[in-house]
Amino acid sequence: MHFENPIKRRVSRKIWVGNVPVGGDAPISIQTMTNTETCDVAATVAQIQRAQDAGADIVRVSVPTMEAAEAFGQIRKQVNVPLVADIHFDYKIALRVAELGVDCLRINPGNIGREDRVRAVVDAARHHGIPIRIGVNAGSLEKDLQKKYGEPTPDALVESAMRHIDILDRLNYPDFKLSLKASDIFMTVAAYKKIASQIEQPLHLGITEAGGLRGGTVKSSIGLGLLLWEGIGDTIRVSLAADPVEEVKVGWDMLKSLKLRSRGINFIACPSCSRQNFDVIKTMNELEMRVDDIRTDMSVSVIGCVVNGPGEAKETDVGLAGGQPNLVYIDGKPVGKLQNETLVDDLERLIRARAAELDEARQKLIASDL
Repeated sequence: MHFENPIKRRVSRKIWVGNVPVGGDAPISIQTMTNTETCDVAATVAQIQRAQDAGADIVRVSVPTMEAAEAFGQIRKQVNVPLVADIHFDYKIALRVAELGVDCLRINPGNIGREDRVRAVVDAARHHGIPIRIGVNAGSLEKDLQKKYGEPTPDALVESAMRHIDILDRLNYPDFKLSLKASDIFMTVAAYKKIASQIEQPLHLGITEAGGLRGGTVKSSIGLGLLLWEGIGDTIRVSLAADPVEEVKVGWDMLKSLKLRSRGINFIACPSCSRQNFDVIKTMNELEMRVDDIRTDMSVSVIGCVVNGPGEAKETDVGLAGGQPNLVYIDGKPVGKLQNETLVDDLERLIRARAAELDEARQKLIASDL
């Protein structure tokens, strides 16, 4: 049984980060940020490529110095994923990376200083067709707002954002996106919901400093999930104290679970119990690692017994129902039996074969529409 996705996305202005559309009718894009030393060009390029292979649509790179800006130029030449330069305060760095091919400037206009400097950055962005990302964080609010509100609040985040937005409005530059991040879920969600009805620009979602791999994944899934469910959000970053590749994987799993995007295998697996006819946990751990490279949109169910196994298998592209013997299904139909001794090998073979069939069928469908 398949239910229609009830999520109705907020209508926003479409901008382009390189060749990736953000906002409008574009799919929600997934971002991450490098944590290598930017001046170590080889290490940064390698990390960007791993993130791209994992499914990153956009990658952000910190550019704190002019030396890092020159390194950024070398990095830009070696990768083809859109790059965002993360810049704070020094407008000259923004001007330099604009010349070197950056796809988006993450720089808050209000932090640059004099208006002539802000205008110079905006003029460069306009000239090169580069959008700006305004990024407001609860941990770095302006001092007067800290004094006014006493502590970070949703209203304080929104007021800070509107200051930066007002500057771009005065300079007639609407091509920007906005983030309003806090480590607190409730504050973040409230701030995004408040700003969503006040501007038309796309929103970049994130729970900043969310934590480690497990805790940060849970916190981000709850916070971003609440917003995505209400149709708020055009691009996301899952901020984890972990390898950026893990941020990308979690982001994909999040969007796949809400049926907002599809890529790779959607696994359905039971938590295992005494009814299982094979070691479900061990099987899943090994199987996920083996087929991590598959990008085909498909579903695979791995259920350890006959109570739920056949029912789940009939709804997936490849399904396994544990029993005496284990039964395997392709496209909802039983096709054979699998032995525990070769279970993972056989499942991998069947999954890859089914993925190839689905890819071929989709290519034929595309060709017929041309």
